[in-house]
Amino acid sequence: MGPSEEELRARLERVGQAHLLRFWAELEPAQRDSLRQTLVQLDARELGEHCKLAAEACAREQGGSGQGRLDGNLEPIPAQFLGGVSRSDAATLERWEEEGLRQISQDKVAMLLLAGGQGTRLGVPYPKGMYDVGLPSHKTLYQIQAERIRKVEQLAGRRFGTQCAIPWYIMTSEFTLGPTEKFFQEHNYFNLKKSNVVMFEQRMLPAVTFDGKAILEEKGKLAMAPDGNGGLYRALVDNKILEDMDRRGIRYIHVYCVDNILVKMADPVFIGFCVSKGADCGAKVVEKAYPTEPVGVVCVDVDGSHARWWEYKKFEPQLKHHVAIKKVPFVDEKGNLVKPLKPNGIKLEKFVFDVFQFSKNFVAFEVPREDEFSPLKNADTANKDTPTTTRQALLFQHYRWAVKAGATFVEANGQRIPEKYSLSEDEESPVVCEISPLVSYFGEGLDAYLKAKILQSPFLLDEDVEKFIAQHE
Repeated sequence: MGPSEEELRARLERVGQAHLLRFWAELEPAQRDSLRQTLVQLDARELGEHCKLAAEACAREQGGSGQGRLDGNLEPIPAQFLGGVSRSDAATLERWEEEGLRQISQDKVAMLLLAGGQGTRLGVPYPKGMYDVGLPSHKTLYQIQAERIRKVEQLAGRRFGTQCAIPWYIMTSEFTLGPTEKFFQEHNYFNLKKSNVVMFEQRMLPAVTFDGKAILEEKGKLAMAPDGNGGLYRALVDNKILEDMDRRGIRYIHVYCVDNILVKMADPVFIGFCVSKGADCGAKVVEKAYPTEPVGVVCVDVDGSHARWWEYKKFEPQLKHHVAIKKVPFVDEKGNLVKPLKPNGIKLEKFVFDVFQFSKNFVAFEVPREDEFSPLKNADTANKDTPTTTRQALLFQHYRWAVKAGATFVEANGQRIPEKYSLSEDEESPVVCEISPLVSYFGEGLDAYLKAKILQSPFLLDEDVEKFIAQHE
């Protein structure tokens, strides 16, 4: 049964949150049980501390007492801690790739997906990973990522003559766990072994008013939100994921966000680079598209002792929680649902890169944006990071791969389409070209299929390559 109403009320009164039981008498038994369970899980003392922390952090940010300033002692990351594709010769990149594939072949590498966010800005009622950006194949982000895992497993296995697997850990939230599990089940885990796809939930934390009161979104339900992608570290412990990794012998974990359509799953080059540098933590970076682009910047203290990650929402380096001020629907004192027109609530988040400052040997690896970074954030009504921009990024990448492999694209009348190797911001790929990850992980091996071939747009090279070869002989 849990604590009685009197016990709950006394606990909440001690931390200034008794208003959460304002409608207790009106609740059905099932609603009471649900609210009681939530409050017990949160623990009154922790709830009080959370609300106090949220209000204080918000007040500091709005007060502008020096928050948001960058430390004057920060400098760009030193050369010895920085590597990259354009900074390295082909032999070095091949050596790193070989090392990465070796670690994969020994079952020491895992993928860890951050997939707790809802597709609110994208305008869909389901997790982003289930989104189809409109490729010829109509593959979702989840399917593309799963197939890249399968392909890099094959590459490592063939290189070293082994059967190997890359476990895929997927951190969901209360909002995304159910739909994600169902989606994977319906698609037979995209032909990955079910036991190698491990889903777990991050914590949910209450939204808080500016004066430090937890918000009721219904008479018997608190307004809750995921605790940010930095909630990963607690979730790994709470869900015994670290124990699972240890049991499998995992030593290297590639962490990424679900929305990057160009992500190189378990990138052997990046893994090999980190291993070669003896790094305990590494991050991929791209050059900013423009000076004010709201993405993180990697810097270090001038003494070089620690790497720190400066992010545009971050307002105080020492603060472990980050404030997001949101419009949070709530029930007023009379029990009426209110959808506020202005921000009224605080959500506290942690960021996955908050641990970077504790790294003893941090490295950064710079990659070309056009090859590895195109995030899906917004609906097509926006002008960037949309289904259209991510689709175009993938199509143009695959087009470049095809041209490099020796293919020529022609119009319907047979006229050759001039080759392009870069696009301005508003240009589209000159052709529609999609290559299945099961055919090529990152452009390798395409000569065997595409060299000296004459192709028309739209072009899709899927897993049935034997059929393609027969059609083009």
